[in-house]
Amino acid sequence: MSELHKFLFDGLPVRGMIVRLTDAWTEILRVRKGNSATGAYPVPVSELLGEMAAAGVLMQSNIKFNGALVLQVFGDGPVKLAVAEVQSDLSLRATATVIGEVAEDAPLSHMVNVTNQGRCAITLDPKDRLPGQAPYQGVVPLFGDRREKLEKLSEVIEHYMLQSEQLDTRLVLAANEHVAAGLLIQRLPLQGVGNLAGQSGARDEDQIGLNEDYNRIAILASSLKREELLTLDADTILHRLFWEEDVRRFEPMVGETGPRFACTCSRERVSSMLRSLGRDEIESILAEQGQVEVGCEFCGAQYRFDPVDAAQVFLQPDIQPPASDQKH
Repeated sequence: MSELHKFLFDGLPVRGMIVRLTDAWTEILRVRKGNSATGAYPVPVSELLGEMAAAGVLMQSNIKFNGALVLQVFGDGPVKLAVAEVQSDLSLRATATVIGEVAEDAPLSHMVNVTNQGRCAITLDPKDRLPGQAPYQGVVPLFGDRREKLEKLSEVIEHYMLQSEQLDTRLVLAANEHVAAGLLIQRLPLQGVGNLAGQSGARDEDQIGLNEDYNRIAILASSLKREELLTLDADTILHRLFWEEDVRRFEPMVGETGPRFACTCSRERVSSMLRSLGRDEIESILAEQGQVEVGCEFCGAQYRFDPVDAAQVFLQPDIQPPASDQKH
């Protein structure tokens, strides 16, 4: 089963997490492979999406936030958009839109950052958003301080975390057709509580890159090889990397408390989307096709609305068709 392990370095201002997505990740790939219109992802795309899913779980579990964390990568390459969404209970889903050919060995820049216009966005969408309240979103480019193209998603997210939290972060990510995994090491804030909204103090900024304990542990974490991250269990990884450190482990999060695949799509949400398109647009689709069909890119569910269903959407927006007729 997919699992998340949290740990601290006793007496040091450093924390860490290891995530291993197994069944949650393979279910995402299975849904995509079963889509007759698209087929399976090209290998570089699936590896990118797996890394995003792992990173999303690590970031969501690193904050106290009641809502969805949405990680997006988009730009001007054949991968128009890649999205990983993780809820506060660690349920997750992910998908990517591919509009062109992706070479078997395509790096990140070739997929989404051909002309250095690619971006990475992280959105925090509260579950109980107040009227007029907008989600928090932070956006960073897919290049470094000297405008050099970044070829690792981990480097992009480290850059984001440094800007948003003013805290040093080391991230190691990897994915294949069986596992999506990640290791996160972060310097704890010396003042206040850091979060993705950038709440940290000046003393935190003063410590960027200077804490010797964090620097030592980050170097050890960076030595973890891709195959080790994908094939070794958390116990072995921690012992192999940090056998000289005093590591305090917490109870692993698995099953109902751990990462797992789940989709938040519903007929109600699709109905709301149809209402936003307007009656004229929906009637035009009905006249041409006889029904409105909407497919969820995350889980493959198909929602169909015939003329009677569509009329009910607009005449009685708060009353939905019976459950037996909701999903086909």
